[in-house]
Amino acid sequence: MGGKCPHRKVKKRRFSHKSSRRAKFLLKGDDAVYEQLRKPDEERKPLPQDEDLPGMGQYYCLHCDRYFANVTVRDEHFRTKRHKKRVKQMMGPAPHTQLDADLAAGMGMPDNGPKLMSM
Repeated sequence: MGGKCPHRKVKKRRFSHKSSRRAKFLLKGDDAVYEQLRKPDEERKPLPQDEDLPGMGQYYCLHCDRYFANVTVRDEHFRTKRHKKRVKQMMGPAPHTQLDADLAAGMGMPDNGPKLMSM
């Protein structure tokens, strides 16, 4: 009776899947990317060469916060649905910041009302 457990193969496939592996890399938050995009072109520095990054860190997508191995892969990425969606998201209204989250949670500046005159 029985045999192998049917969910065993699914579990292995889930951990080796590309999208789940990509989730472990740290990306900048939306608000940090939005602020960098709003900087004028003069303030943006050329990318320093880094041996640990793909393509020596020279091929970078600012919207998606990703490095690429060469120009062709980066240009191919610019045509993807994921990149276009991200560009559209960054062109819209400003994303929420940590200050917005604190204020919504009631952790902002205390409002003690107007100062009373003392006699």
